[in-house]
Amino acid sequence: MADSVSTLPTPLSDDTTPGSLITRDGQIQWGGLLMGAGTPYPVDRTGVTGWEDLPELDLGDVLRPDQHGSWPGDRWAQPRLIGATVWLAPPAGTDPLATATRFRAATGPDGQERWLAVRLLGETLAVRARVSRRVVPQDRSYAVQGFAKVSIQWTATDPRRYGAVRHEAITGLPVSESGMVWDDDAGSGLVWPLAWGANGTAGSITAVNDGGAAVRPVVEFRGPVQRPSLTRLSDGRQLQYDLALGAGDILTVDTESGTVLLNDTASRIYTATPDSSPEQSFQLEPGTTNLAFRSDDVTASPDASVTVRWRDGHW
Repeated sequence: MADSVSTLPTPLSDDTTPGSLITRDGQIQWGGLLMGAGTPYPVDRTGVTGWEDLPELDLGDVLRPDQHGSWPGDRWAQPRLIGATVWLAPPAGTDPLATATRFRAATGPDGQERWLAVRLLGETLAVRARVSRRVVPQDRSYAVQGFAKVSIQWTATDPRRYGAVRHEAITGLPVSESGMVWDDDAGSGLVWPLAWGANGTAGSITAVNDGGAAVRPVVEFRGPVQRPSLTRLSDGRQLQYDLALGAGDILTVDTESGTVLLNDTASRIYTATPDSSPEQSFQLEPGTTNLAFRSDDVTASPDASVTVRWRDGHW
């Protein structure tokens, strides 16, 4: 299997396609609800708050007891709060209640995180968020015509913003080139046209994170393969699991949630070897990350592969 890298659009779905409905700057997509110019929910001129701001930080600095200042510690971003002011503006000749009902249904506290996408200056970024506040003034304009200036707030527990496009890279296990056959069974030597042999596979992936924040990828090992591993070549940090995957088996490692699932059902996190890093520490830093796929197989199966999926991360 030849090494390959591709950029794939996410399949059309309210939850997995951030910004799929957005067509112009200033629009906001929350799940399957589009807000902004050209919709019954135009964004007020005050726009969006908390989107380009740096989230509040928890600082691990320790005060120096015998001199000025402190010792620098870790810094961790708190959840991101995003606010927007939009209008309920039913189009002429339509039922105002239908416009209000759709907005109300889309912004309820159902407890699920969805993609919230915003396009500014031609760039669409998204966060996973939940609605945490909604204020709808019930004045005369709303009671009679359905018009209202609504305030809405989302809370993104992961404060990083992600690119709308999901990247995917796949490679098989290393396979050396077979080379040219210099002599056949009949001893005839080289025969024209020359057979140069099959191409080899390096078993490597180059993942490019074009943002400024480190991201955690989803890694899928596909069998048949013995004791699969994926190594970050810059520092040797790796994911390695002591198990044998049969043909068609898929081991999915979600480094964001820290889960390791066999065929999307059974946990196999206990198969991590002593050399394997904690899943949530396996990140793709901004820029280029080179990865290597390896196993304990004596003869690599051409069907064995690893797939890495990620989005660019932004603060």
